[in-house]
Amino acid sequence: MSDKQRILIVDDERQITRVLSRGLTTKGYDVHIAADGEAALQTFTDWHPDLVVTDLSMPNMNGLELCRRLRAFSDVPIIVLSVKGEERSKVEALDAGADDYVTKPFGIDELLARIRATLRRAPVAQDNAKSLLEAGDFRIQLDERKATIQDREVRLTPKEYDLLVYLLRHPGKVLTHHMLLGAVWGGNYTEQTEYLRVFIGQLRKKIEPDPANPKYILTEPWIGYRFDPGEKQQ
Repeated sequence: MSDKQRILIVDDERQITRVLSRGLTTKGYDVHIAADGEAALQTFTDWHPDLVVTDLSMPNMNGLELCRRLRAFSDVPIIVLSVKGEERSKVEALDAGADDYVTKPFGIDELLARIRATLRRAPVAQDNAKSLLEAGDFRIQLDERKATIQDREVRLTPKEYDLLVYLLRHPGKVLTHHMLLGAVWGGNYTEQTEYLRVFIGQLRKKIEPDPANPKYILTEPWIGYRFDPGEKQQ
């Protein structure tokens, strides 16, 4: 059996799939192609890819529905492809379970970088008692509700703490406003984007070396945020 990482590309534009297949194969990936969501589900079941790259606009079953269907039974990483101006579709796809997005037109190098980052994103380390979260510069002792950054303890309000824990559990993933508000504050708050912006600002003041130029909590314009915990020191 091949030890190459498997990538399923889902797009109905043959020119795009041909270019992507050639570019990814050259970089050592094993690639399969599907022209729509229905074909992608069948290929997924038979082939079990390590990552899915899917367009949003396709016949029969679009990329949004494919994300929902895949998330019903799999945690496979998903990157969606969209055209400029499809912000609502991007948000819907991310809320449906996609991990990242790339806007067309894009270069193959940009997509390769996103693929590498998504594939190497390991689950957050936890001890056997599930009382410890660690990633990059961050360490949270859940039983004590104690957060440290590069061994410096940070005093957080209860909601700032809950927000940081959720971010740390999803490193590198694009998290929409709706997703964050629903997870941390509950379903009644999912439209309160200004409310979230205030708490993100407060949290940045406490954890960022330069809150005006954040390196941990990164803004995805019109969509949400992405958390980069930094590289863990050896």
